[in-house]
Amino acid sequence: MPRWIVLAVPVDGVGDADRDARTVAEFEGSAEEAESALVRAANTYEHSLWSVRRREIFQCSSRSYFIRIQGRLSTFGFLIQLAELVHDSEAKPVVPPIV
Repeated sequence: MPRWIVLAVPVDGVGDADRDARTVAEFEGSAEEAESALVRAANTYEHSLWSVRRREIFQCSSRSYFIRIQGRLSTFGFLIQLAELVHDSEAKPVVPPIV
């Protein structure tokens, strides 16, 4: 089964210390389950805000959303993205049997 991660990438309003992407979710599942997790993350991700006053969600593609979150004193922008694992150097290769 495919492995997925949902990332929150800061775009606007965060300080230099918070510029790194954050893994919001990591799981195994179908593409449909992964896209559902992406939508859930876009609807619930709050970064470090205590209280969200407004949330705007813009769909960029089926695997990417831009969210603008307005708090009491500031506004933040994040790209919420879905990524599928395509290579793992520690995974054991699957070798088909010789017939």
